[in-house]
Amino acid sequence: MIYDDTQCELGEGPLWHPTRKELFWFDILGKRLHRKGQLWQFEDYVSAAGWLDQNTLLIATSNALRHFDITTGDHQVIVPLEADNPVTRSNDGRADPQGGFWIGTMGINAEVGAGAIYRYYKGELRRLFAPITISNAICFAPDGRTAYFTDTPTQKIMRVALDAQGWPVGDPVLHIDLAGTDFRPDGAVVDASGNLWNAQWGMGRVAGYDPEGQFIESFSFAGRQTSCPAFGGDDFSTLFCTSAAVGLSGGDQGKTFCVQTRYTGQAEHRVILSRND
Repeated sequence: MIYDDTQCELGEGPLWHPTRKELFWFDILGKRLHRKGQLWQFEDYVSAAGWLDQNTLLIATSNALRHFDITTGDHQVIVPLEADNPVTRSNDGRADPQGGFWIGTMGINAEVGAGAIYRYYKGELRRLFAPITISNAICFAPDGRTAYFTDTPTQKIMRVALDAQGWPVGDPVLHIDLAGTDFRPDGAVVDASGNLWNAQWGMGRVAGYDPEGQFIESFSFAGRQTSCPAFGGDDFSTLFCTSAAVGLSGGDQGKTFCVQTRYTGQAEHRVILSRND
C-alpha cells in the first residue's frame, strides 16, 4: 500500500525515529527531507540520517554531516564530508549498533569509482572502503559484529566483521551474489532475527535473505525503482520502502510504500557524536 503520495525524483534513506514514532525520508535530487505532511528544503543534496535525540537528527549532505533540529529546521556542520570534491555527494547511510554512523558517497553522475564508504564515530570520520561507484545496502547484524554493504554495479552484497568498537576487521567477503541476474541491490536493512532486506532497483521489490544469505521471500511495490527499506510502526513489523520517479512515468512512481509483515525490525540505533555522550 502507499504510505505517502509525495512523488520523489529519488526517494531514499527512510528512517523510523524510534522515540518520535515517525518516518523521515529524503528526495535526494529534490534536495528535500520529508515526513508525512511536511518537508524541509536544502541547498545541497541530502540522502540519509541517523537520530541523535527526540528532536535532532544527523543528516548526510553532499559535503557534510550536519546536526538538524526537527523543531526549527536549523542545521549546522558536524564534520565535512568530501567538501573539497564537487564531483561527489552522499548516498546510502545508517547508524550501527555501537553508535557509529556509516555513510557512502558516489559521483553525482555515478562516475566510476568516485565514491567511498566512511564511518563517523565519537568525533572521528574515517574512510573505510574505496573506490566505490554507487554505495548502498549499508546495514548491520543485531549483535553488532557484522556490517553489510554493496557497490551496486557489482551486484554483490558484501559483509565484514566488526570489532567491539564497530570498526571493520579484515577484508569484506561475499554475502549475497546477484551478479548475472536482473536484481540490482540498493538500500538494505537487517531485522531483529538477522535477516537482510534489500530493495532491488528496477524490480519493484524488497527481497529478504536469511543470515546465511539464502533467499526467504520478497515484497512487491508499485514503484519500479525501489530504493531503500526501513522497519517501523508500533511493533516494528511494518516494512516501509522509498522509490524513485526519475526517468519513469506513472502515478505511483517515486512514492513511499509500506506493507505489514511477519518479521520484526530493529529499532534504529542512536548516533553517538562525541566521547562524552
